[in-house]
Amino acid sequence: MVLRIDRRRLVMGGLGLSGLMLPAGQALARQLTTATGFTHNVASGEPGPDSMLLWTRYVPMSDGVTRLEAEVALDPDFAKVVGGGAVRTGAYRDWTAKITVDGLKPGTVYWYRFIAPNGERSPVGRTKTLPQGPVNRFNLAVFSCSNLPQGLFNAYAHAAARKDVDLWLHTGDYIYEYGVASTRETDWAEGRKEQLLPVTEILAIADYRLRYASYRADPDLQRLHQVAPMVALWDDHESSNDSYEAGAQNHQPDKEGDWNVRRAAAMQVYREWMPVSDEPWKAYPIGTLATLYRTESRLLARTKPADIGATFKAADPDAALKAFRDGVWKDPSATMMGSTQESWLAHQMKATKGGWQLIGMGTILGRTVMPKDAIDWLRPEVNEKKVAGYRNNIRAAQQGLPMWMDRWDGYPAARSRLLKSAQAADADLVMLSGDSHNAWAYGLVEDGKPAGVEFAGQAVTSNGMEGDMGADPKLVARGFMAANPELKWADTSQRGYMMIEVTPQRVTGEWLFLQTIKARSTALSGSHRMSVERGRRVFTA
Repeated sequence: MVLRIDRRRLVMGGLGLSGLMLPAGQALARQLTTATGFTHNVASGEPGPDSMLLWTRYVPMSDGVTRLEAEVALDPDFAKVVGGGAVRTGAYRDWTAKITVDGLKPGTVYWYRFIAPNGERSPVGRTKTLPQGPVNRFNLAVFSCSNLPQGLFNAYAHAAARKDVDLWLHTGDYIYEYGVASTRETDWAEGRKEQLLPVTEILAIADYRLRYASYRADPDLQRLHQVAPMVALWDDHESSNDSYEAGAQNHQPDKEGDWNVRRAAAMQVYREWMPVSDEPWKAYPIGTLATLYRTESRLLARTKPADIGATFKAADPDAALKAFRDGVWKDPSATMMGSTQESWLAHQMKATKGGWQLIGMGTILGRTVMPKDAIDWLRPEVNEKKVAGYRNNIRAAQQGLPMWMDRWDGYPAARSRLLKSAQAADADLVMLSGDSHNAWAYGLVEDGKPAGVEFAGQAVTSNGMEGDMGADPKLVARGFMAANPELKWADTSQRGYMMIEVTPQRVTGEWLFLQTIKARSTALSGSHRMSVERGRRVFTA
């Protein structure tokens, strides 16, 4: 049985004694521990021109290692089976199963399913291999920041109904680690409170597994995975807020234990529950048209963000900010990806010269400082601590310092290295990023020359800066653009996803905005399109 959450209850299986902690008590715990079969539909990912990774979750009637068969066909009725294989799973990997099937044809739609030892069949999934040779058009949808309590996954539902998508790209924050208490009562979406499991912040491997199980029980997310392949990368909330190699803002070792243990659990469970390989980064060739890169910029090599907080408490904050700007902020040892991945990406861009270079990234590259008028845009009810934070960011902006040290412009030397490597490769660079919850378009500049463009997507559900802003969002967007030369367009108030159309002549991005995420609806409130022409590396006017 495929288990799905609805507005009344959450039913899923095989998750062990952690179910006993749930607020619904023993009845729900029994459901959790007795449900069997294919509990969470199917998914595909890691596409190649002749291969695809297939995923499912199967809980047998009894414990022990279980063997599943996978079938791949050219039709949904499986009259023309062309490939497959066998894979084992067990409690040691939370009953999830992944298999990579080879021998497929480029640019071809396939249908796949899994078969259990008792003959039970999984739902049928649809996937598509990457093309080879000349390609006239390739469409991908980009998602980020899916906080389940704060909204329904209407963006996933809207995208899954499309017929013009070749690939999904998820740039991170696929789940959030927070517990129920971290979401204000006014921010909960319809029916979501009983669907977030466990109710506490996730710390241990059992917690992470239960959280993915609750997210992946959502019917819209299941459908998204079922109809097309996904390339996915993690950002911070798959582990803990503002995480880096050695720790996280939302991890206190004295109360929550060894960070390395939590980080390892987060990475393991992500790889169990997502249709991804264990490769830390990867390139996906889209014929001669483009190359898409999956990057890792959070848990494996990222250094701790520079701490700007002490400068605001100094006797002379402006002098302290200048010293910070000219010192620790520019430290070349600060890194997002680490030297090994930096070198790999630079060599890849040189080797694939001639096509678009599409880089999926967890956080934004575009330079962003806080506009001096931002204080005037705040709602009257914003608390003094937040107001002080805005004032500090405005003061930092006067010294050329960014508003978010956790993003790429908090690591300026590493940012410069990335953009210079793109320029050295003569790359048509297109960054596809998430993290901020709002929508942005940047013209990236290095050494005074265009280095590429960035389509930064809005959240699927996570609240954006509109929560603090009482001013007209259009006024806020204009203010940000006026203060930030790289920023060419912004929307600071709406949720949704991006569609990216790639042709030999141009890349066009469209931000699609939903009317609501608080009730089930796929109606759009509008959209915005921008393009970059081949060889220009700036947005078309």
